[in-house]
Amino acid sequence: MADSWSSSGIDVHLDWLPSTGRSGLAAAIRAAIREGRWQAGAPVPSTRSLAHDLGVARGTVTRVYADLAAEGYLRTAQGAPTRVATAGSLPQSAPRQAPRDPAPRWDLRPGRPDLTAFPRQAWITATRRALLRTPAAAFGYESELGAPELRATLAGYLARARGVVADPARIVVCHGYSHAIAVLSRALSELGTGEMAFENPSLAMYRSIAAAQGQRVVGVPVDEHGLDVSALDSPAVVVTAAHQYPTGVTLAPPRRAALTRWATESGAFVLEDDYDGEFRFDRQQVGALQALAPERVVYAGTASKTLAPALRLAWLVLPRTLVEPVRAAMADSGSRPAVLNQLALAELIDSGAYDRHVRRSRAEYRSRRARLLAALPDSVRPQGIAAGLHLLLILPPDGPSEATALAACRRRAIGIEGLDGYWMDAGRPGGLIVGYAATPKHAFTGATQTLVEALWEITA
Repeated sequence: MADSWSSSGIDVHLDWLPSTGRSGLAAAIRAAIREGRWQAGAPVPSTRSLAHDLGVARGTVTRVYADLAAEGYLRTAQGAPTRVATAGSLPQSAPRQAPRDPAPRWDLRPGRPDLTAFPRQAWITATRRALLRTPAAAFGYESELGAPELRATLAGYLARARGVVADPARIVVCHGYSHAIAVLSRALSELGTGEMAFENPSLAMYRSIAAAQGQRVVGVPVDEHGLDVSALDSPAVVVTAAHQYPTGVTLAPPRRAALTRWATESGAFVLEDDYDGEFRFDRQQVGALQALAPERVVYAGTASKTLAPALRLAWLVLPRTLVEPVRAAMADSGSRPAVLNQLALAELIDSGAYDRHVRRSRAEYRSRRARLLAALPDSVRPQGIAAGLHLLLILPPDGPSEATALAACRRRAIGIEGLDGYWMDAGRPGGLIVGYAATPKHAFTGATQTLVEALWEITA
């Protein structure tokens, strides 16, 4: 069997037996080049370093290099390193498949922020500060609850900005909201809670995640006042109280009181998904539902709408009785958000840069929503409060179907979603869910005009 050798200076791999001598070494290098392990244009080890590693005379390696240069495998130049001169036959990968859903020219998909507005410089500064200030021990195997620095920062920020009743010991940092709802669903299942109610309509992906953790999923109607609390009959419910997704309504004050009273009296748990609570445009943001019943309401927040989904940062503020079950579920899940991202977010919030970014984004999205509303034809009816990153357009009852509207948008390369996939039952009204945040600022006017053209086509 051939021995494996590695050189110092520049690491390379050769399968070579010393007993094969100079000819064997030349054959090993030829094989490395032909197989693509030594790639065209790459420098090769110096004769001195390779001879040292292989335990042979430098002259042996020099003669091998000279022979291979004459054969066209290597390229030498006076005063420059020797390099590979020819391309080998690299392993062939399967043909790259075109994405199923190529990025649309006009991105009006909901649930996405403007990624071009990500505060890169502020994030770099926050990351640098975190690296300089954080002790080495913080980069080990972290607590299942998340970095203590971020949990302490979130406790203060959520109390200040969202009215949440929290302390760091009751906060767990998750690998995105999907992970958060998975670990909470699992923890509730372990406690004997096997049914979870969701708003109807709601995002099917999250219902599927809960079901995968052993929850029986049921639907609860939503009207212009939000979740119909009188229809609740489950030990747990997920609610988007500040800005219902996707209808855009807010949970009315009497129903907020009724929901927390129901949870307290029945011993049920409420998961408050505050996915875009920072973005209210017509008035001050509605405070978190959690403050009305901190021991019955789980508060969930995320950086995916304020910063970027790719950060994979979300958090739960838990009732005391759920801290240990959720910690155990986190340990079982084996998933953690990157510690450096957690520390950088803590620095971003503590420095005030996060608040400044949110306020800039709020002003931009407010402007976009107003411009979109002003451009819409009278035949479509916008629904929902002035908040968030999306707008629901209800199509006229005697007009085109949702499928017709989506087809008109697709012909114009508009990325958009329909309401039909959010319902938990059939025969419900259709509509278009327009995300006005995802499009880069310079392209928003074009995206809006193209959408209006599609709407005029189907409603004229």
